[in-house]
Parts: sequence; structure tokens; C-alpha cells
Amino acid sequence: MEFETIIGLEIHAELNTASKMFCGCPTAFGGAPNTSTCPICLGHPGVLPVANREAVADTILLGLALNCKITPRSIFHRKNYFYPDMPKNFQISQYDIPLTADGWLEVEMEGNNRRVGITRVHLEEDTGKSVHIGESGRIHGADFSLEDFNRAGIPLAEIVTEPDLRSPEEARAFMQLLRATLEYLQISDCKMEEGSLRCDANISIAVDGAMGTKVEIKNMNSFRSLFRALSYEDERQRFAIKQGETLVQETRHWDDAAGVTHPLRSKEEAFDYRYFPEPDLVPIEPDPAWVEELRGRLPELPMERLRRFREQYGLSDEIAVMLTSEKALADYFERAVETGQDPVELAKWIAGDLVALLKDAVVPIQSCPLEPRGLGELVALVAQKVISGKMAKEVLKEAFDTGKGPKEIVEAKGLSQIADAGELDAVVDEVIAANPEAAEDMRGGKEQALKFLMGQVMKKTRGQANPEMASDLIKKKLT
Repeated sequence: MEFETIIGLEIHAELNTASKMFCGCPTAFGGAPNTSTCPICLGHPGVLPVANREAVADTILLGLALNCKITPRSIFHRKNYFYPDMPKNFQISQYDIPLTADGWLEVEMEGNNRRVGITRVHLEEDTGKSVHIGESGRIHGADFSLEDFNRAGIPLAEIVTEPDLRSPEEARAFMQLLRATLEYLQISDCKMEEGSLRCDANISIAVDGAMGTKVEIKNMNSFRSLFRALSYEDERQRFAIKQGETLVQETRHWDDAAGVTHPLRSKEEAFDYRYFPEPDLVPIEPDPAWVEELRGRLPELPMERLRRFREQYGLSDEIAVMLTSEKALADYFERAVETGQDPVELAKWIAGDLVALLKDAVVPIQSCPLEPRGLGELVALVAQKVISGKMAKEVLKEAFDTGKGPKEIVEAKGLSQIADAGELDAVVDEVIAANPEAAEDMRGGKEQALKFLMGQVMKKTRGQANPEMASDLIKKKLT
């Protein structure tokens, strides 16, 4: 049998408007439960919703970025179902006439491009948040549940893809690129840990070209969990097919701690949402001139910036992808380039040591204690051979911890490299004299002896010897 993995994604992104979708309540994350609410978002009788213009604009902007067609006349629907986090017992959403549809996003995977179809991008309101109290932390087995309606009514863009993804790796890459696109557009903070970016996945296994049974997976709150959940489900379904088992269409819950999916509900238990047009909201008919104005607001998007970084700065694929995957990181790099230092060296320092320091300190690049000009200063000190690469790592760490400039640290600690030939010559002579056995090994052509003698020189100079000059002097004297 020939297997092929078929994956489609449904992504929800909270839009970072100042107020909710249909009322004036604030959208800021956090705060005491049920304090950012009003009669409209709580669904009191007799209240009337009013659509948030900025949320409509953000959704159209996202649709344009995803190469979608803008629907000339779309409407809102009521999606009817009962759940405790739904104060109105229905969600205002869009059904058969979404705001934007029929687009695509091109994902680059190991040098190959895959165009992933975008079925639709529509606008709706978010639900509240349920907190299940009990050992399981889930509704099943909970002692009781608490409801916080602060999130209810926040504008939500839903992005639905075509089943064009063929592996968990591609799904993760697509999701990362979509998040970057949202960040570049500045329409969502994309904080998955706060629930402002969420993803469900549909996965099936085609056998000899025949479509398989689709399974939906929920509760994936990070790129890692998306990849792990799809990898597990891919393996589970393939094994079941090989064993002759019959797969059922169902929704499954990803258990991140156990690393498995569990059945949540079957197709027979699926909701009948009984969509019907929202009677309290007028249709949306975007003025074509307004749509073109929004098109003019489109920034340089992640894939465009990726290509430019490779061509303009000569960055490797790996580093260019890493830098452009986060708008703030790419912005930091370009501000550092303005210092006039080598872009490739700057990129290496950011992608390597600086990102590692940020992760250890759990600090976003926007709050990095070392300004871009400080990084340029550090790279300049290395390029001018004032300090060695090894010393630069120590200077970077101190600059990150204290906020001081690299040049200031080097001067205060007297860390400048010893590049005076006469001074180094004397040190090398002392090291050779103190280590006659290693010197003899060096004369015999043993490479390890050079490393040992270099280590002694660096130790004697407290790491301040110019490595290239010291190595040349040792070779000149012993070979």
C-alpha cells in the first residue's frame, strides 16, 4: 500500500483591536475575571451589536496578505450551540459568505516551495474561557468549572487552509510562517501561551490515492505540540490501516504530557449549528477604494524579507529563516546593520549567542538590554582585533547582564588583545621553555602540541593574546 499524509489547518487569531468585536469593552489580556464585560458581550436581552470597523480592516488586510479575494458583500451568521463559555448561546460568525476567500500562502521547505491554499479568512467573536477545577484539568472528571467572560467577544480571524500539507513538518512550517505574517501585519500579538493564536488540525491517510478517514485534533498550544500531535496521529492511523482496523471520523484531544491523542467526540455527536443570518447586523460591503487603501498598507511580508536578506546581505538560508521568522528579530538585525559592520557577522552573533541569552533570561528581543548599536560595537572590536572571539562572548554576556556598552566593558577591564609582536614573542619563549616535552612534540609534527602550547600562552596572558599572532610565533619557532 502507498500512504500519503493529508493535513489541513484551522487557525484562530485574536485581533489586537482596542475594543471587542461588537461592543466597547477593552480587549487587554488578564485582569480580574468578568470585569471586561457589558450587557452586549454578555448577551443581555434587547441589546444590539455594532461591528468593529478596525477588526474588519484587519481581516481584509490579512486576506490581502494571503492573496485572497475580498468578498464584495458578506454577512454575519449566528452559530447556535450551547456551551457554558457562550453567554448568548450562539456565536456571531460567518458561514457561507466569508469576508475573504480563495487565497494561498507559499511555504519554503528545504529549498522547495509549496503553495498552500487558503479556503477562507472570516471574522467572528471569541468565546469566554472555562477553567475546569479538578485533578484532570479538563471538563471530564472536573469537580466544577468557572467561567471568565473577559475574552468573550474579542475579534477573531479564522484562517482555514485547503488539505495541501503533506507532513507534520510542513504543518509546523506553515503555522510558523502564518504567525510571522500576522506579526508583520501587526494585527495580532500571536501569543499562543495566552490563547491569542490557536490551531486545530485535520489529518487523514490516503491509501493508494483514495482519501482516508479524517480526524480533527484539538488542544495544540505551541508549534512543538502541533508537530508532536500530528506525528503521533500520523503514526497511529498508519498502524491502524496496516492492521486492518477501521478508522472513525472523530475529534481527538491532544494530551501534551502523555504525548498521545484521546477521542473527544465522534461524527455522530457533532454539533448541528443551525446557522442563520444575524438579524441585528447589516451586510459588509467594503468600498473598493478602501480595500485599495488597505492594500497600500501591506508591509514587506516574511517571505519577501527572507529573499531580500539572502540577496542583499548574503545570509545563509538557515540564519535568514531564523531572523525573518520574527519581525522584531529582523528589525533588530537591520538596525545593527546600520552601524556599518559586516551583516553576516552580525547575523551570526544574533542567531547564536544573543538568541541563546534571550532564551535563558526569558526576555523578548524587544526588551534586549543590548541595543543594536552595542552589538555593532562588539563586532567592530572583534574585526579590529581589539578582542578575540572568545573574549567577545564574555563581553557580550556582561553587556547583556548589565546594559553597559561592549567598548566600555573592554576598557574598564583592560581586555584589549596583546597584538604587540615583541611582547608576545617573549611570552611564547617563556611557554616553550617551561614545556620542553610539548615543544619537542611540536617539532615532531604533533598537532595536539600546538593546541596545548596555545592554551598556555592564552592562560599566561589571561586570554588577551592575539590567537593568530601567537600561533604563528609558535610555528615559526618550532617548525
